[in-house]
Amino acid sequence: MNLTLHVWRQKGPHDKGAFETHRMSDVSPDMSFLEMIDVLNETLIAAGKEPIAFDHDCREGICGMCSMVINGRPHGPEKGTTTCQLHMRKFRDGDEITIEPWRAKAFPVLKDLCVDRGAFDRIIQAGGYVSVNTGSAQDANCLPVSKVDADTAFDAATCIGCGACVAACPNGAAMLFVAAKISHLAHLPQGQPERTLRVTAMVEQMDHEAFGHCTNHFECGEACPKDISVEHIALLNADFVKGALFAPRPKQLSGDG
Repeated sequence: MNLTLHVWRQKGPHDKGAFETHRMSDVSPDMSFLEMIDVLNETLIAAGKEPIAFDHDCREGICGMCSMVINGRPHGPEKGTTTCQLHMRKFRDGDEITIEPWRAKAFPVLKDLCVDRGAFDRIIQAGGYVSVNTGSAQDANCLPVSKVDADTAFDAATCIGCGACVAACPNGAAMLFVAAKISHLAHLPQGQPERTLRVTAMVEQMDHEAFGHCTNHFECGEACPKDISVEHIALLNADFVKGALFAPRPKQLSGDG
């Protein structure tokens, strides 16, 4: 396959970026998208040029690091697939491919295709955990969970925190990510004692991080590589109303507020 790549290059968060064009030949259709970028970087290094910076880790579709917007779609044209699991057979010989980083105010570009997703970490630190003393581990059947709740919790727990939902949203909202983290614990017995505190703390942190507001475009669910349902957002909204009306609003679950 012969391809023309238009890759976003940016030296740092305060530098002006621009697209850089590269032409590649003999690209194997069995390559993953990241392997194709690896080959391009080897060519750049051999020519004495700086390679393209991009995030990656497991390359198995479970870590969420491979954040690229490919031809205007987070993670590329194949639904329910991360960039590292996208293969070049999804493209055609002679295609032009535009590769960009996530575009969101809350995800500043660090270099080239790398963005700072620390905002997600801070949202989790604000309340995405269970801090109450639950004692020693219980037997598996001591806390029965219905099949419906277990399946819903598992669906939410598959979120890998990649940020594709934010990149796809016209408003740069993080509602699907936050909803998945809240819904995961809200459907389990261990998550009930801090349920209202958790949602108010995490939503407050989300707003503080300058993510946009959700206006029900549902592009987030379409772009999610794990096909997480937007129905979790409805639960977040319901729990947030309850928390705003009936619970204190601490900055962190472990705080004094």
